[in-house]
Amino acid sequence: MWNSITGLVNRKDEEFLYLQAGPLEWAVRMSASSLFKLPSRGEETRVFLYLHHRQDDMHLFGFADKEEREVFLQLIKVSGIGPKQALRILSGITPLVLAEILDNGDVDALKRVPGLGKATAGKIILALRGKVTWTEEKEEGPAGNHGEIVDSLVNMGFDKKGARSAVEQAVKDNPGAAEEILFRNALLRLSQ
Repeated sequence: MWNSITGLVNRKDEEFLYLQAGPLEWAVRMSASSLFKLPSRGEETRVFLYLHHRQDDMHLFGFADKEEREVFLQLIKVSGIGPKQALRILSGITPLVLAEILDNGDVDALKRVPGLGKATAGKIILALRGKVTWTEEKEEGPAGNHGEIVDSLVNMGFDKKGARSAVEQAVKDNPGAAEEILFRNALLRLSQ
């Protein structure tokens, strides 16, 4: 399976990046936000990939960073959301804002994305609430430097807010402790 491709930007349009990698030019479908992050024509860039294969065709989807790809992969797990619809969502809402919308259960904010109705927005929130995380350097609080622990706890099925709170408390109780100890303490706290 492909993870990423590095090459020269030949051209960008509304939906595609045309990337020259060796003798091949790849047409990679991307969100508007990912396309915006990429450099100008003639410059080298790295794009993270997802190959969507169906019985009768294949499409290559690209992302400026692997975190956006992870959010995309969560979105396409929702019944009725295909890869093109997931890209439209990521073009209309940044992954950070999407994670906040999901955590808050804000159907109205999500249905502002073109092509998303109230029922589909509700389905996305129901399926992904607490599962989509987006860690950035500007996260507030002691857990900000321990986003991987929070992500691991969320992947185990715990709610993101609860996981972040447990990690913050573990950091307060054990300042300077190793990540394994913080993870274990946060897990114990969540399991009680």
